[in-house]
Amino acid sequence: MAAVRAVESGERPAAEFFAEPKPAPRPRRTAPAPRPGAAPGGPRTAPGGGPVAVPEGVAALLAEGGAPGALGARVVETLGEGAEEVLRSDPWELLAVPGVLPEQADGFARALLGSGCGPGDERRARALTVWLLERAALAGHTVLGPEALAEGLARYGVPDPDAAVGEAVDAGAVLAFEDAAEDAGAGGAGAAGRAVPEADGEDADADGEGGERPVRLLLGLDRHALAEESLAEGLARLGSTFTPPDEKDAVRWEEAAGRAPGPSAAELVRAAARSGLVAHTGGEAARAEPAALVAAARSLGLRAYAAAHSEDGRRRLAELLDAGSGDGGEGGDGGPDPAAVTVDGLLAGREGPGRDEEGAYALDLLAVLDAPQLDAERAAMLVEALPDGARLVLSGDPRVLGAAGPGQVLADLLAARVCPQVVSRTPDPGPVGELVSGIGIGELNRVEAPGREVVIVPVRDAGEAVHRTVQLVADSVPRALGVPAERTQVITPGHGGAAGTRVLNAALKERLNPGPGRFGGFDPGDRVAHSPAPGHTALGTVVSGDEEGLRLDCSGRAVTVPRERVAQTVRHGWALTAHQAVGTRWPAAVVVLPGDAAPVLDRSWVYTAFGRGERHLSVVHGVDQALPRAVAEVPAPERTTRLRTLLRAQAVAAPGPDAAG
Repeated sequence: MAAVRAVESGERPAAEFFAEPKPAPRPRRTAPAPRPGAAPGGPRTAPGGGPVAVPEGVAALLAEGGAPGALGARVVETLGEGAEEVLRSDPWELLAVPGVLPEQADGFARALLGSGCGPGDERRARALTVWLLERAALAGHTVLGPEALAEGLARYGVPDPDAAVGEAVDAGAVLAFEDAAEDAGAGGAGAAGRAVPEADGEDADADGEGGERPVRLLLGLDRHALAEESLAEGLARLGSTFTPPDEKDAVRWEEAAGRAPGPSAAELVRAAARSGLVAHTGGEAARAEPAALVAAARSLGLRAYAAAHSEDGRRRLAELLDAGSGDGGEGGDGGPDPAAVTVDGLLAGREGPGRDEEGAYALDLLAVLDAPQLDAERAAMLVEALPDGARLVLSGDPRVLGAAGPGQVLADLLAARVCPQVVSRTPDPGPVGELVSGIGIGELNRVEAPGREVVIVPVRDAGEAVHRTVQLVADSVPRALGVPAERTQVITPGHGGAAGTRVLNAALKERLNPGPGRFGGFDPGDRVAHSPAPGHTALGTVVSGDEEGLRLDCSGRAVTVPRERVAQTVRHGWALTAHQAVGTRWPAAVVVLPGDAAPVLDRSWVYTAFGRGERHLSVVHGVDQALPRAVAEVPAPERTTRLRTLLRAQAVAAPGPDAAG
């Protein structure tokens, strides 16, 4: 952050930070800590683990401002014990509370300030600027350009939005960055950054031709900036502290590559032998390749682990590791191989290796599957915990939907080209694999499905879509394919609408597990999706409920959701969105595309949703030509991030054998 603030203050030009000499030794940057009260993958809670106590002063202030009393717990969680004082001095700080909209914060401020409240109030503009960046983070952006922020402020009636953006920077509410604009318009920069020329002609042109070197001005929140900078430095640390194998070990690695189950797996083993950081891409079948790498590393005596995004992904990974090692690794008791973990379980300390005396993971190699689901903050925490000299493989399918949080770690690493990249040549099998592979390159092809692996069910309206979906799950798929209803997953674009998850889940519950909903709308046996934090969805089944909360079985792990958090964090799970389903697969998937879904479809969504079925895919199709148009013409929205620029800057400062042209 010192470099960032030096650029902001004008003490040093941005160009200097792209040619600084390699530090020796490279320090370990502390990753951003979880927000107060929040564990990785878990909800925020009171220090004692129980409900948050709302002071009388906060409750009275909310009532005075016309805000609902139920907001009190979230206000205290977000603003802390001094929430009353904070809101008295700046009522628009209410916008920092999750779920509060600008219109609601304006009404609260008007009730407290009366005639002293206006649309041009600096406090309002500052709070709106931060809120817009928080909203952008939900869409995956870690930064935005000043024009995008100014446009957002203008939509909320800020009189001079450009000046308001500058005031927010001056006040320290947001940070300003000047990054090299080499990627402008090519993803990562997006259209949100403004390219400006550097004034210093001597240093501007790296080729010595005397031109101006463009930079882009970007604005972001401190924690997102720290996460991407910490991550870039951590990845560079792994490269700089890695020691290639000596001649004897190189022979052993080559022998392990020779035993790999296929040419792509062998290529990955060889790449990991020579480098501390490797990027690996491929479809569902390619997951066997990092599993083969971990098995090979373990056979060489290394402490090797693999982490997946979901519990289902961990289970499938454990099966691959068991097949690859032949003896189940250390899981010889019949349980899943402990080399297979989830990312959240690893970060929370529930799974994987312990920590050494320096607080780093006791491992030599970590392969992270489902890497597109890593946001910048979780990736930074993960890399920060890796010991010097460890090998890290980031593996995944870049065509699936991205992380629920800000950042695009794998995409930026691939674009930066600072480490070896292994592209799997292993195709996904069967008609479903053939269909999904075509979608990935923008083609919606008709595939031969002699075993009814792919079925298209045309519908006229949302009501028919709901009816046919229930029929498929409850009757047709079990009867024709032998896949029971509990192993069939329904996927639809959103929660709302006439055929969203709410309507579909209500219809499916009525057919598959009818009941009065005696535990906050849920009954024992209900399929549910528990989302304690954005991007962290655990699938499970309701066991019971009592005064402590709703008791769930999430893939064999007992979870109790406190009563006050059930409505916020638990939904029925017969039908999910594609974002909730990513990282998990079922024997059969039913994808529902009602007519009102057409505007939200893009290639990445279709690719992800259609790829959730292992043996069978039914498409309840009501969007006509919008589906092939989305596949052919609508790529996933770009995210605006800084990571690839930071990675390239690190590579320029410390060139090494890992850099890829």
